[in-house]
Amino acid sequence: MGINYYHHRVCLNVLAGSLKNAEEIYRAAEKHVEAGVLSASYPDVPSAVEDMKKYMDVLEGNLSVGLGGGNPAQWKAVAEIAREVKANHFNQVFSAVGCTRANVGNESSHINALVSPSGTAGMVKISTGPLSKDCEQPAVIPVDTAIAMIREMGGNSIKFFPMGGLKSREELKAVAQACAGNHFILEPTGGISPDNFREIMEIILQAGVEKIIPHVYSSIIDKESGNTKIDEVRNLLSIVKELV
Repeated sequence: MGINYYHHRVCLNVLAGSLKNAEEIYRAAEKHVEAGVLSASYPDVPSAVEDMKKYMDVLEGNLSVGLGGGNPAQWKAVAEIAREVKANHFNQVFSAVGCTRANVGNESSHINALVSPSGTAGMVKISTGPLSKDCEQPAVIPVDTAIAMIREMGGNSIKFFPMGGLKSREELKAVAQACAGNHFILEPTGGISPDNFREIMEIILQAGVEKIIPHVYSSIIDKESGNTKIDEVRNLLSIVKELV
């Protein structure tokens, strides 16, 4: 059914620590969520596919296939999972978006493209793949150009990572303005917590971004169980409802 945005504007993205946790997250977010399962959590693609199909059932397709902390080494696993699991949402490094779109074989699955802060507002680092990330001269280009290239590859959004919460405030503003101007989806990621979630969302919404998928991960995970805290999911949704 596609990503279920609240009022066609915001859909949460949080990690599911287990199948039961995924069900609880889905209910608590009133279905306005993509529940993430990391490819890095599995020893191989077949075991990931087998397990992720179970998540697809309980989440009605609202599964976010993740890399694992933005780990570019997982790009191929995500692309191969896309052959078998037609999830609503895939996380991918910039250079592997086209491969993932070809493998998933449809236009309906959402694929983001990981781009990173460059240190200069209005410019982003697109060399986020396993080989390019360590190049002495990173590929840093204007956000508008990055968006055009993502579209050409079959991608649907910028995943801006790692933000470090509000440390990249000015760069986030510039990325948000570019996404608004290009009618493009933005996925802020990295260091987002219940403490800064509201301010980050206000920055993006005030820029006029049409659709937002904020990723809130480790800050709301119970360290003992590894599950996302359900009360925190409800809290995030309540903030979204206030802002939207």
